[in-house]
Amino acid sequence: MKRSESREQAFMLVFERSFKEESVDEIIEEAVIGRNLEVDDYAYRLASDVCDHLPWLDETITAHSKKWKLNRMSRVALTILRLSLWEIDNVDTVPVGASINEAVELAKKYGSADDFSFVNGVLGAYVRAKGQDVPEARRAEEEAAASAGEAKAEDEAVRAAKEAAAETAAE
Repeated sequence: MKRSESREQAFMLVFERSFKEESVDEIIEEAVIGRNLEVDDYAYRLASDVCDHLPWLDETITAHSKKWKLNRMSRVALTILRLSLWEIDNVDTVPVGASINEAVELAKKYGSADDFSFVNGVLGAYVRAKGQDVPEARRAEEEAAASAGEAKAEDEAVRAAKEAAAETAAE
């Protein structure tokens, strides 16, 4: 199994764990019985490690996600952030850029339209705070997403001002 497939499998396990107070082993046991799932060793280790370190991961995510509390984040984005942060800090065989790229791809596949840029932004902030370099392609994507967000906010502000002016004129 490719590392990206293992990572996706770990994502599924940790995501499912976010709905239940069961261990990863119990979730896997149910998946093996119910879905005939065969869990890869890397996926198992990654999912187990992430679930064993949720307080640290959540504290780290909170510290690097501006103005977003954990309960406001989508479960998809939160799960992907947890996986990627664990890899960045604890899996020496996975380059930082690869982990961020895979996280963004998972967010594009499973998340909402805004999840991938949010995931990319939080991971980029974390890596920069550690004094590491953010891979160039991700930095460009991050800046483009930020610009798009600013443009969207400006459009909404202009639309709100026009609506307010129309209401005032109607009175």
